[in-house]
Amino acid sequence: MDPKALKTIKYEAGGDLIRLTLDRPEALNALNYQGALELRQAAQAIHDDPHARAVLVRGNGRAFCTGIDLKELAAEETPHDYFYQWDQALRLLERADKIIVCAIQGFALGGGLQLPLACDIRIATEDAILGLPAAKEGFIPGLGTYRLPRYIGLGRAKRMAISGEQVDGIEAIRIGLVDYAVKAEDFDREVESLTQRYLDLSSEGARQTKLMMSAYQDLPHGQFFEEYLHRQSIAIASPDHDEAMTAYREKRDPIYKSR
Repeated sequence: MDPKALKTIKYEAGGDLIRLTLDRPEALNALNYQGALELRQAAQAIHDDPHARAVLVRGNGRAFCTGIDLKELAAEETPHDYFYQWDQALRLLERADKIIVCAIQGFALGGGLQLPLACDIRIATEDAILGLPAAKEGFIPGLGTYRLPRYIGLGRAKRMAISGEQVDGIEAIRIGLVDYAVKAEDFDREVESLTQRYLDLSSEGARQTKLMMSAYQDLPHGQFFEEYLHRQSIAIASPDHDEAMTAYREKRDPIYKSR
């Protein structure tokens, strides 16, 4: 993937942290078909990056993302492949061995909420607006129907997805939809601080834990336990585990280095 060729997103990689920014501010970062294709490419690059330990996903401008481009959809210019490319992108993020932090400001609607649900840590401004309005527009809110109940419970997820009801950042943290709600004026500072915190915590053990928890509802207990044993052996054999044990003996915080 050539980051310079991307038209709808910005992709900045180098060292421990990848920065992925949705970049159609004039359209509130709505994702057209090109955007879905580019997000899939970016997600594949994130998944395959051998060095990065964390990712920060943001939206440029006054909104995080308003989901599928309704102008393109209404003009019947959105091919069915859009939905395949979109979900493949989200699945790649879920299965990437990086801690993925998503920063939400303004609107996070439809796909603009589905994307954060595929990330690991969600930070929202208190005045952010989150929701899945697709049913009101005559279609299904993608695999938000699959991911949303895992965070807020089936009953509340049905209410949001069927009614299209929206919540602000304060309500979102109350119901478990986001992990941090911050004041709008502190957003950039808090996002950078929290991203650095999770980057510092991103040991091999933490990344393997993320992968286990992403799979927990997809596997029966016995298969999940075997997967756990496999990933535990990877974590214990890593230099990060050695550093954690050394730090424990020296009574200091561990310092995890690039892979």
